[in-house]
Amino acid sequence: MGTPRILEVRTKILKKNDETARAMRHQFESLGLLVVNLVSSPGTGKTSFLLETLRRLRDRGETVAAIVGDLETDNDARRLAASGAPVRQIMTHGLCHLEADMVERELADWNLAEFGYLFIENVGNLVCPTSWDLGEHVRLALLSVTEGEDKPLKYPGLFNTADVAAITKCDLATACDFDRARALTNIESVRPGMTVFETSAKTGAGLDDWLDYLANRRDALGKPASTACP
Repeated sequence: MGTPRILEVRTKILKKNDETARAMRHQFESLGLLVVNLVSSPGTGKTSFLLETLRRLRDRGETVAAIVGDLETDNDARRLAASGAPVRQIMTHGLCHLEADMVERELADWNLAEFGYLFIENVGNLVCPTSWDLGEHVRLALLSVTEGEDKPLKYPGLFNTADVAAITKCDLATACDFDRARALTNIESVRPGMTVFETSAKTGAGLDDWLDYLANRRDALGKPASTACP
């Protein structure tokens, strides 16, 4: 007897989240701000990947910021701050994903017009984050060579809701006996045509292609709406 009520409550919560996310996305687009949501399991190298992304974008003269979600500690935010970019940490205290209102609260006193890119490093989880829109324009699914090639088959929901994927830690592929062709085939079988970046935060492999992709996506947003008086 309790199941219909549980489903009703969950539907209402997701509806409210989606409304908040849509309003945030509209605001981001009016500013020409590209927002990227990074989703992976723990240990994929998500923070190292994001750190290099922030550094390299800043080297290109871009203005960037990041929000990091974790159950506890601000360790990742402190690591990312080494990039020189503004970074804030959200501690969920047991919640397995970020929600739109959490992100909205963290952005409340930031001047978003100052940034060209905003990155959201989601809580390490391959299931829960897939249902929660954070107002992003790009959802990136990350898979490391240390995890095995079958993650896309085990967790198709993530890859089905992602826009692009990145294989991380490719410098360790030989040591891990990683089957590249099989991994790519598995991703293709779950999400045909998905763009996949093969990367290494340590060597820099694949990161220029990733940054070029982001630049193209940001250009596609168009110029920010003018706030000048007629």
